[in-house]
Amino acid sequence: MTDQQAELEWKDGGTPVSLRFDDPYFSLENGLAETRHVFLAGNSLPERFRDGFHIAELGFGTGLNMLASLIAWRESGASGRFHFTSFEAFPMASDDIARALTAFPEAKDVAEPFLAAWAAGDRRFETPEMVAEVIIGDARETLTNWHSKADAWFLDGFSPAKNPELWDDALMAQVGAHTAPEGTIATYTAAGFVRRALSDAGFDVERCPGFGRKRHMTVGKLAR
Repeated sequence: MTDQQAELEWKDGGTPVSLRFDDPYFSLENGLAETRHVFLAGNSLPERFRDGFHIAELGFGTGLNMLASLIAWRESGASGRFHFTSFEAFPMASDDIARALTAFPEAKDVAEPFLAAWAAGDRRFETPEMVAEVIIGDARETLTNWHSKADAWFLDGFSPAKNPELWDDALMAQVGAHTAPEGTIATYTAAGFVRRALSDAGFDVERCPGFGRKRHMTVGKLAR
């Protein structure tokens, strides 16, 4: 797949919404708080952090989840560096990412190295605490060719009802195959077909309280 750029509209004073999927990139209430609830706490982070810990993600979007992970790593006092790999089919332009992150000053404050790299066309970038890479293309193809395994997965594609290809059985099976022993997953969705696909992929899956007005979310741990 070629590097297709995200097509956006802006709503509610600065929330980016995908025209392709008709879905916002982050919670209309508080995207950073949602990231912390769903993806960090849902994967028992930062308590699991250690040198070399690897987070992988489906759906990079604005990079907010990556920046929240970097903030959490710094606040935890963990030594060494962690890895963050994200799979994204339709990357946002650097100016759009910068605009979106103004809604979250805490994230924007740590975003400059990432924004500079992104504006230069670099999809791999580093800080003293993090080595990050965004793999561009259809995750159904690119994840198959990835040669690493993640300790924690952030499943953050657009709504399964609007972006079903990022939640299908075959892709969830690839997530399972690219998860380290005792690795975990977390996602904001509690859709039954997603939970079943994750269970079939080898995860012990639980439904737990979601963020804000979302009653439920899903977490899981690799059972094999």
